[in-house]
Amino acid sequence: MAELSHIYPTYLDFASRMEPDNKIGAIVELLGQTNEALQDMTPVEGNLPTGNRTTIRTGLPTVTWRLLNYGVQPSKSITSQVTDTCGMLEAYAEVDKSLADLNGNAPAWRLSEDRAFLEAMNQEMAGTLFYGSQQAAPEEFTGLMPRYPSFRNVTLNPAVSSYNCINNAGATASVETSIWLVVWGPSTAHAIYPKGSQLGFQHQDLGEVTLTDAQTPAGRYQGYRTHYKWDLGFTVRDWRYVVRICNIDSSTINGSVQTVVDSMIKAYYAVPQLGMGNACWYMNNLVAWSMHLQAKNTPNMALTFSEYGGRKIPEFMGIPIRRCDQILNTEAVVTTA
Repeated sequence: MAELSHIYPTYLDFASRMEPDNKIGAIVELLGQTNEALQDMTPVEGNLPTGNRTTIRTGLPTVTWRLLNYGVQPSKSITSQVTDTCGMLEAYAEVDKSLADLNGNAPAWRLSEDRAFLEAMNQEMAGTLFYGSQQAAPEEFTGLMPRYPSFRNVTLNPAVSSYNCINNAGATASVETSIWLVVWGPSTAHAIYPKGSQLGFQHQDLGEVTLTDAQTPAGRYQGYRTHYKWDLGFTVRDWRYVVRICNIDSSTINGSVQTVVDSMIKAYYAVPQLGMGNACWYMNNLVAWSMHLQAKNTPNMALTFSEYGGRKIPEFMGIPIRRCDQILNTEAVVTTA
């Protein structure tokens, strides 16, 4: 029966949420994270039931200066297609009806669970956005990191590199992190959801159902069931509008980010036209804190603050800095292509 305590709520779970007035208390979400990329990404309905197919022009036609009495050879452009698929993130919550109905608190109990499932799915979706790989896990969608896996040393223009990946020169295994510059838009990079489906997180109350326990043969009892579902994918339509700054040593950053600032300036100029969409920087809490501290100690650093939705948001080069706790401090060292 130990398995049940991990899958289904128990009396202990119920009692731990009760306050002295016999109401379900407001839960302090210590496991909550800040993953603001999910708020920023542009959603676009895919053109396939399973995702989206993008046609990319990879070659231009040949044009010719013509002389009189001389002809011109016909030519054409070259295109290729890339297909990105969506993943199906789902979960079920089940609770014994008699337990949930104690003291008439069934709706409050189930609402407290809804919040937990939403947070869990947010964290999983944000982690997949940065690190998801269909090659490693076919059920996921492919996120950012597998698309920008290496960098190339360029002497004349260090802001331009293969995969738009800029090396910040960290070299210690398993302590590296990354900063991302993403320009969200329908023709740059955006989230996708399956053609004809519903956008966003879905929550369905399946009501009272008959559940089975772990006995052999299984016993039956009445319970409540809730279904959570989120179908989402990601596509980069134009690779130039995403830039990764890799090899940031999280073990030594400690409030000093001058080399990171230099790399962010390179990333800024690596994007052809920032006006093509909504541009945002993404970094984890350690890097964001270090940048803020550096700005305090270096007043001329290009870090400013603007107001978005009633909140003061830091900006670098006029682009908002967004915090994503799912960006790890334990990435491997990225090598040259």
